[in-house]
Amino acid sequence: MKINTKSRYAIVAIVDMALHADHGPVSLRDISIRQNVPLKYLEQIFSKLRKEGVVSSVRGPGGGYLLTKPLNEIMLSEVVLAVDGSFKMTRCTAEFKCSPLKGACVTHSLWKGLGKTIFSYFDSISVEDVLKDKINVNMQESL
Repeated sequence: MKINTKSRYAIVAIVDMALHADHGPVSLRDISIRQNVPLKYLEQIFSKLRKEGVVSSVRGPGGGYLLTKPLNEIMLSEVVLAVDGSFKMTRCTAEFKCSPLKGACVTHSLWKGLGKTIFSYFDSISVEDVLKDKINVNMQESL
């Protein structure tokens, strides 16, 4: 299972910002070049990150983006929620039920549980943890 591209790019960009924040606002163009992420895509991502208060923008010469909180307070779950809105692994909503019979599918609880597990994992890791490589991986390396 893979996390979607928007969330991956958002996390990569935030970590890149954290690495380069000592020099003031970080430009999306610089992140784009360093991380090989399309600039237009970063602009869409950062619009959402700004709206959700994860980053703030600085206009003018030398402008760019700044993180709004200390690195140990920015959890990866906050970044993903800002750009994707959820950790749902199922299509079910109040309006759309995933079963042809208009109810929950037979594996609904499985996917709901997976979403909660992924959220918990991302909610336990800060940007600082990523920078300091303090991520506790209790799974087999072959996964």
